[in-house]
Amino acid sequence: MFEGNAEAAMDFYVSLFSGSSVQSIARYGDEGPGKPGSVILAAFVINGQTIMCIDSPAKHDFGFTPSVSLFVECADVEEIDRLFAALSEGGQVLMPLDAYPFASRFGWTNDRFGVSWQLRLS
Repeated sequence: MFEGNAEAAMDFYVSLFSGSSVQSIARYGDEGPGKPGSVILAAFVINGQTIMCIDSPAKHDFGFTPSVSLFVECADVEEIDRLFAALSEGGQVLMPLDAYPFASRFGWTNDRFGVSWQLRLS
């Protein structure tokens, strides 16, 4: 649930992962309750996983939390480095990209939209 930037986030994510696409998007009109053109409900696919998002017309005292994150198994060093750089830009790194006992390369970041991502190379 975003508060006005669901489409920007969705477009960003789809641009990072090959074979990803926007499946559907419904928008608020002039009748509301959301800002005209903002997302009522959208679906997009990343790595074969369908994800849905909305723009909430209501302001909330909560946002995204790293207690729930999108976990991505990366194919190679190039992919994990590219994704981590893009997702962490303007965000907050929670665990730097490095070798850990549970992965040869791993990184955890909140992106600029506040969504939490864990990237792992076995």
